[in-house]
Amino acid sequence: MNQPRAFVIGAGIGGLTAAAALHRRGWEVTVAERATAPERVGAGIALAPNAQRALDVIGLGDTVRAMSAWQDEGGLRTPSGRWLSRTTQDAAAERFGGPAVVAHRADLVALLAAGLPGGAVRTGVSAEVADPGTAERPATVRTADGREHTADLVVAADGIHSATRRALFPGHPAPRYAGFTAWRFVVPAPERPFSPHETWGRGSLWGTIPLHDGRVYAYATAAVPAGQRSPDGERAELLRRFGDWHHPVPDLLAALDPAAVLRNDVYRTAAAPPAHHLGRVALLGDAAHAMTPNLGQGGCQAIEDAVVLAHHAAPDPGTTAAALAAYTRDRLPRTMAVVRRSERVGRMTTLTSPPVVALRTAAVAVLNRIGPRLALRSLDGIADWRPPEPYAAGARETRGTAGRRR
Repeated sequence: MNQPRAFVIGAGIGGLTAAAALHRRGWEVTVAERATAPERVGAGIALAPNAQRALDVIGLGDTVRAMSAWQDEGGLRTPSGRWLSRTTQDAAAERFGGPAVVAHRADLVALLAAGLPGGAVRTGVSAEVADPGTAERPATVRTADGREHTADLVVAADGIHSATRRALFPGHPAPRYAGFTAWRFVVPAPERPFSPHETWGRGSLWGTIPLHDGRVYAYATAAVPAGQRSPDGERAELLRRFGDWHHPVPDLLAALDPAAVLRNDVYRTAAAPPAHHLGRVALLGDAAHAMTPNLGQGGCQAIEDAVVLAHHAAPDPGTTAAALAAYTRDRLPRTMAVVRRSERVGRMTTLTSPPVVALRTAAVAVLNRIGPRLALRSLDGIADWRPPEPYAAGARETRGTAGRRR
């Protein structure tokens, strides 16, 4: 039997994880990425225990765990610095079988790409699905140079505004604006120590998390109309909105290169797609289930998608149709549940009425006294996920809950 061919559109974290997992299963893999330097894109990414166990499947779980730099207590705060809820990495490990890790996206992209054969990733190459194929006929992908490539499987990891999704399901509603925009950047750690935190204000939030290389990943959101940009730059906008918040926010903004700020409006899936596949094409990550970042699960769910897809995709083109149907059955209900849960948290962070914000603050404080570690509870049923058999047997076992198998 000839080696089956997979064509991946998009060299983000989901696409590269899918390529690595399929390669390990015996597929010949090509990855097309329209950006010329995708390894330089992005800032930080949260990798919860569910994503780490998925990365165990391709041999990267322990490498990622070694990137953890969050050792002390952290939690949820108000802009004045008052703590509303606290937790520790040990508590996360006890609850979910491991602590969360925050890494730079560039580091993770480099690790994933290093596991692929030379020449498998082609940058500066745009690609589109010309024919999704059928159970009996391979798919066809056309690249910007006019060349056509046949593939036994196409993985569309082409992002929130996926052209592939629009082509497969032209009547399906596009992702909708979630009501807030997000800023992200990485700067050197300040001299004064700080605890990792997320801080909720009126219609806005800020998060600060250390990285393993001595830098800090910071992110912020604010409830504003879509499409806005600050006329005097995004650093100036952040200073206006967050410059008087608690330490280390002012120090981080003082160290920020104005050119280093990433700003993106946040979108979420408007409705569950009919499926996560059509013909021989699988949608993966944001292309299938765009979600708000409030649970830190966007990248994690893409990584889960990738290993579940590879699990079902036996290196036999004759079984691809059944494999993709199984992929949709496994992934569509779970990912849409995470989309909805993320949106609920996102709505909480965009409240702007002073009385309602005060009520939210009081409620969070009371809930934390009744049952500490509020932030951890929001990930119940998500961060305890394990890869499907036979992968689960090889996933790293740590203390804590046994997790959920799908």
